[in-house]
Amino acid sequence: MMRLYLFITHTTMNIALLGYGKMGREIENIARSRDHKVVLKIDVANLHDLTPANLSNVDVAIDFSTPVSAYPNIMTCFNAGIPVVCGTTGWLDRFEEVKKICLEQGRTFFYASNFSLGVNIFFALNRYLAGLMDPITDYDVTMKEIHHVHKLDAPSGTAITLAKDLIALLGRKDKWELNQAEDAATLRIDAVREDEVPGTHIITYDSEVDTLEITHRAKSRKGFALGAVLAAEFVKNRKGIFSMQDLFEVIR
Repeated sequence: MMRLYLFITHTTMNIALLGYGKMGREIENIARSRDHKVVLKIDVANLHDLTPANLSNVDVAIDFSTPVSAYPNIMTCFNAGIPVVCGTTGWLDRFEEVKKICLEQGRTFFYASNFSLGVNIFFALNRYLAGLMDPITDYDVTMKEIHHVHKLDAPSGTAITLAKDLIALLGRKDKWELNQAEDAATLRIDAVREDEVPGTHIITYDSEVDTLEITHRAKSRKGFALGAVLAAEFVKNRKGIFSMQDLFEVIR
Protein backbone atom coordinates (compact mmCIF):
# COMPACT_ATOMS: atom_id res chain seq x y z
CA MET A 1 0.00 0.00 0.00
CA MET A 2 2.84 2.41 0.77
CA ARG A 3 4.28 1.89 -2.72
CA LEU A 4 0.95 2.95 -4.25
CA TYR A 5 1.42 6.45 -2.87
CA LEU A 6 4.83 6.88 -4.46
CA PHE A 7 3.23 7.11 -7.87
CA ILE A 8 0.99 10.06 -7.03
CA THR A 9 2.16 13.05 -9.07
CA HIS A 10 3.37 15.95 -6.95
CA THR A 11 5.58 18.99 -7.18
CA THR A 12 8.09 20.21 -4.62
CA MET A 13 6.53 22.29 -1.85
CA ASN A 14 7.70 24.44 1.02
CA ILE A 15 6.05 23.12 4.17
CA ALA A 16 5.54 24.63 7.62
CA LEU A 17 5.30 22.12 10.46
CA LEU A 18 3.13 23.36 13.33
CA GLY A 19 4.05 21.00 16.15
CA TYR A 20 7.45 19.39 16.11
CA GLY A 21 7.15 16.41 18.41
CA LYS A 22 7.53 12.79 17.35
CA MET A 23 4.74 13.11 14.79
CA GLY A 24 6.17 16.32 13.39
CA ARG A 25 9.58 14.70 12.96
CA GLU A 26 8.05 11.72 11.18
CA ILE A 27 6.19 14.08 8.84
CA GLU A 28 9.46 15.89 8.15
CA ASN A 29 11.14 12.62 7.19
CA ILE A 30 8.33 11.65 4.81
CA ALA A 31 8.16 15.16 3.32
CA ARG A 32 11.89 15.20 2.57
CA SER A 33 11.76 11.72 1.09
CA ARG A 34 9.18 13.10 -1.36
CA ASP A 35 11.46 16.06 -2.27
CA HIS A 36 9.63 18.69 -0.23
CA LYS A 37 11.35 21.32 1.93
CA VAL A 38 10.43 22.01 5.55
CA VAL A 39 11.09 25.74 5.78
CA LEU A 40 9.43 26.51 9.12
CA LYS A 41 9.11 24.48 12.32
CA ILE A 42 6.92 25.77 15.14
CA ASP A 43 6.82 24.21 18.60
CA VAL A 44 6.23 25.37 22.18
CA ALA A 45 9.63 27.07 22.35
CA ASN A 46 9.07 29.37 19.35
CA LEU A 47 5.33 29.99 19.01
CA HIS A 48 6.09 33.66 18.37
CA ASP A 49 7.72 32.68 15.06
CA LEU A 50 4.36 31.78 13.50
CA THR A 51 3.86 35.08 11.68
CA PRO A 52 2.67 36.13 8.22
CA ALA A 53 6.22 37.17 7.39
CA ASN A 54 7.64 33.75 8.24
CA LEU A 55 4.84 32.10 6.29
CA SER A 56 5.49 34.17 3.17
CA ASN A 57 7.41 31.42 1.36
CA VAL A 58 5.25 28.52 2.63
CA ASP A 59 2.99 26.54 0.28
CA VAL A 60 1.11 24.58 2.97
CA ALA A 61 1.11 24.21 6.75
CA ILE A 62 0.68 20.85 8.50
CA ASP A 63 -0.63 21.13 12.06
CA PHE A 64 -0.02 18.35 14.58
CA SER A 65 0.25 20.63 17.58
CA THR A 66 -1.96 20.67 20.70
CA PRO A 67 -5.69 21.19 21.33
CA VAL A 68 -4.91 24.68 22.67
CA SER A 69 -2.66 25.70 19.77
CA ALA A 70 -4.59 24.30 16.82
CA TYR A 71 -7.26 27.01 16.42
CA PRO A 72 -4.90 30.04 16.66
CA ASN A 73 -2.44 28.27 14.35
CA ILE A 74 -5.17 27.73 11.76
CA MET A 75 -6.35 31.35 12.00
CA THR A 76 -2.81 32.69 11.57
CA CYS A 77 -2.36 30.57 8.45
CA PHE A 78 -5.75 31.60 7.04
CA ASN A 79 -4.87 35.26 7.57
CA ALA A 80 -1.64 34.68 5.65
CA GLY A 81 -3.46 32.84 2.87
CA ILE A 82 -1.75 29.52 3.63
CA PRO A 83 -3.58 26.17 3.16
CA VAL A 84 -3.78 24.10 6.35
CA VAL A 85 -3.69 20.34 6.81
CA CYS A 86 -4.70 19.55 10.39
CA GLY A 87 -4.52 16.29 12.30
CA THR A 88 -4.71 17.76 15.80
CA THR A 89 -7.64 16.52 17.88
CA GLY A 90 -9.28 17.81 21.05
CA TRP A 91 -10.23 21.25 19.68
CA LEU A 92 -13.27 20.32 17.59
CA ASP A 93 -15.71 22.46 19.56
CA ARG A 94 -14.50 25.20 17.17
CA PHE A 95 -14.50 23.08 14.03
CA GLU A 96 -17.69 24.59 12.56
CA GLU A 97 -16.28 28.06 13.18
CA VAL A 98 -13.11 27.16 11.27
CA LYS A 99 -15.15 25.77 8.37
CA LYS A 100 -17.25 28.95 8.22
CA ILE A 101 -14.19 31.23 8.21
CA CYS A 102 -12.46 29.05 5.63
CA LEU A 103 -15.38 29.35 3.20
CA GLU A 104 -15.93 33.07 3.87
CA GLN A 105 -12.26 33.90 3.26
CA GLY A 106 -11.79 31.51 0.34
CA ARG A 107 -9.12 29.53 2.18
CA THR A 108 -8.10 25.86 2.18
CA PHE A 109 -8.54 23.44 5.07
CA PHE A 110 -8.02 19.67 5.19
CA TYR A 111 -8.95 17.91 8.41
CA ALA A 112 -8.79 14.26 9.42
CA SER A 113 -8.97 12.67 12.85
CA ASN A 114 -6.60 10.06 11.42
CA PHE A 115 -4.55 10.19 8.20
CA SER A 116 -3.73 6.48 8.04
CA LEU A 117 -5.03 4.58 5.01
CA GLY A 118 -5.64 1.53 7.20
CA VAL A 119 -7.65 3.52 9.73
CA ASN A 120 -9.83 5.01 7.01
CA ILE A 121 -10.51 1.50 5.71
CA PHE A 122 -11.35 0.63 9.33
CA PHE A 123 -13.83 3.53 9.38
CA ALA A 124 -15.59 2.01 6.36
CA LEU A 125 -15.54 -1.47 7.92
CA ASN A 126 -17.01 -0.07 11.13
CA ARG A 127 -19.90 1.53 9.24
CA TYR A 128 -20.56 -1.65 7.25
CA LEU A 129 -20.55 -3.88 10.34
CA ALA A 130 -22.78 -1.46 12.28
CA GLY A 131 -25.32 -1.63 9.47
CA LEU A 132 -25.31 -5.43 9.72
CA MET A 133 -25.58 -5.42 13.51
CA ASP A 134 -28.30 -2.79 13.86
CA PRO A 135 -31.24 -5.25 13.79
CA ILE A 136 -29.40 -7.87 15.88
CA THR A 137 -30.08 -6.37 19.29
CA ASP A 138 -28.72 -9.29 21.34
CA TYR A 139 -25.26 -7.73 20.90
CA ASP A 140 -24.05 -4.78 22.92
CA VAL A 141 -21.21 -2.71 21.48
CA THR A 142 -18.28 -1.07 23.28
CA MET A 143 -15.01 0.50 22.20
CA LYS A 144 -11.48 0.63 23.54
CA GLU A 145 -8.61 2.83 22.36
CA ILE A 146 -4.99 2.60 23.48
CA HIS A 147 -2.40 5.33 22.90
CA HIS A 148 0.99 6.48 24.17
CA VAL A 149 1.21 8.29 27.48
CA HIS A 150 2.01 11.63 25.77
CA LYS A 151 -1.40 11.91 24.09
CA LEU A 152 -3.26 14.87 25.57
CA ASP A 153 -6.87 14.14 24.65
CA ALA A 154 -9.15 11.23 25.48
CA PRO A 155 -10.89 9.59 23.82
CA SER A 156 -8.89 9.90 20.63
CA GLY A 157 -10.25 11.77 17.64
CA THR A 158 -10.30 8.45 15.78
CA ALA A 159 -12.43 6.90 18.53
CA ILE A 160 -14.85 9.81 18.37
CA THR A 161 -15.18 9.40 14.59
CA LEU A 162 -15.86 5.68 15.05
CA ALA A 163 -18.37 6.44 17.81
CA LYS A 164 -20.28 9.00 15.74
CA ASP A 165 -20.67 6.44 12.96
CA LEU A 166 -21.87 3.79 15.41
CA ILE A 167 -24.43 6.14 16.94
CA ALA A 168 -25.69 7.13 13.49
CA LEU A 169 -26.15 3.52 12.39
CA LEU A 170 -27.12 1.65 15.57
CA GLY A 171 -30.59 2.59 16.73
CA ARG A 172 -29.86 1.33 20.26
CA LYS A 173 -27.09 3.88 20.91
CA ASP A 174 -27.66 7.63 21.16
CA LYS A 175 -24.49 8.98 22.84
CA TRP A 176 -21.01 8.02 24.02
CA GLU A 177 -19.29 8.39 27.36
CA LEU A 178 -15.67 7.99 28.43
CA ASN A 179 -14.85 5.01 30.67
CA GLN A 180 -18.47 4.48 31.68
CA ALA A 181 -21.98 3.96 30.35
CA GLU A 182 -24.88 5.27 32.38
CA ASP A 183 -27.46 3.22 30.49
CA ALA A 184 -27.89 0.76 27.61
CA ALA A 185 -28.23 3.60 25.09
CA THR A 186 -24.75 4.87 25.91
CA LEU A 187 -21.70 3.69 23.96
CA ARG A 188 -18.82 3.16 26.38
CA ILE A 189 -15.35 4.18 25.17
CA ASP A 190 -12.45 3.05 27.33
CA ALA A 191 -9.29 5.13 26.83
CA VAL A 192 -5.96 3.66 27.93
CA ARG A 193 -2.62 5.51 27.92
CA GLU A 194 0.26 3.05 27.79
CA ASP A 195 4.00 3.30 27.03
CA GLU A 196 4.68 4.39 23.42
CA VAL A 197 1.69 2.72 21.73
CA PRO A 198 1.07 4.61 18.42
CA GLY A 199 -2.63 3.75 18.34
CA THR A 200 -4.98 0.79 18.75
CA HIS A 201 -8.77 0.82 18.34
CA ILE A 202 -11.02 -2.13 19.16
CA ILE A 203 -14.76 -2.33 18.59
CA THR A 204 -16.46 -5.21 20.40
CA TYR A 205 -19.92 -6.69 19.88
CA ASP A 206 -20.75 -8.99 22.79
CA SER A 207 -23.70 -11.30 23.42
CA GLU A 208 -24.45 -14.25 25.72
CA VAL A 209 -23.32 -16.72 23.05
CA ASP A 210 -20.28 -15.11 21.43
CA THR A 211 -18.12 -12.04 20.90
CA LEU A 212 -17.19 -10.31 17.65
CA GLU A 213 -14.33 -7.79 17.47
CA ILE A 214 -12.70 -5.66 14.81
CA THR A 215 -9.32 -4.07 15.53
CA HIS A 216 -6.93 -1.61 13.96
CA ARG A 217 -3.43 -1.59 15.42
CA ALA A 218 -0.91 0.92 14.14
CA LYS A 219 2.70 -0.29 14.10
CA SER A 220 4.30 3.14 13.87
CA ARG A 221 3.58 6.78 13.11
CA LYS A 222 4.78 6.41 9.53
CA GLY A 223 1.34 5.70 8.06
CA PHE A 224 -0.16 8.78 9.72
CA ALA A 225 2.73 10.96 8.56
CA LEU A 226 2.53 9.75 4.97
CA GLY A 227 -1.19 10.47 4.84
CA ALA A 228 -0.62 14.00 6.14
CA VAL A 229 2.01 14.71 3.48
CA LEU A 230 -0.25 13.31 0.76
CA ALA A 231 -3.02 15.59 2.02
CA ALA A 232 -0.62 18.55 1.78
CA GLU A 233 0.18 17.62 -1.82
CA PHE A 234 -3.56 17.29 -2.52
CA VAL A 235 -4.57 20.74 -1.23
CA LYS A 236 -1.97 22.71 -3.17
CA ASN A 237 -3.85 24.89 -5.68
CA ARG A 238 -7.23 23.86 -4.24
CA LYS A 239 -9.73 25.96 -2.28
CA GLY A 240 -12.32 24.72 0.17
CA ILE A 241 -12.74 22.12 2.90
CA PHE A 242 -11.44 18.60 2.35
CA SER A 243 -11.18 15.24 4.07
CA MET A 244 -9.61 11.83 3.54
CA GLN A 245 -12.58 10.86 1.40
CA ASP A 246 -11.55 13.53 -1.12
CA LEU A 247 -7.98 12.26 -1.07
CA PHE A 248 -9.10 8.68 -1.65
CA GLU A 249 -10.95 9.77 -4.78
CA VAL A 250 -7.59 10.89 -6.23
CA ILE A 251 -5.73 7.78 -5.06
CA ARG A 252 -8.31 5.50 -6.65
